[in-house]
Amino acid sequence: MIFVTGPLFAGKRETIRGLLGLTEEEFAACAAWDVQERALEAEPEILAEELSANRVVIATEVGGGVVPIDPVERRRREAAGRLACALARRADTVIRVCCGLPELLKGEWP
Repeated sequence: MIFVTGPLFAGKRETIRGLLGLTEEEFAACAAWDVQERALEAEPEILAEELSANRVVIATEVGGGVVPIDPVERRRREAAGRLACALARRADTVIRVCCGLPELLKGEWP
């Protein structure tokens, strides 16, 4: 599994789709994105196991910046971070995309 992370609107989907040479339809069939939105659904390891069935899993980084005052938003942010860590551990390849530029963090280029 390839885990891709990076800031919001950083070009994660377009960049990884280009690296893999996939059409939009092919990409949609083998990828899951915006998985940080599902972080509160289950324990991070359980959700990571489920998501790792996809060839590509993409999560937006939500841990930077000011920590929210709202306890629910803080829990959501923490859960998203824990999910990202669980996905990175399971992934063969981890790529961070910022400004459309991919940076290999783990594994080999696809």
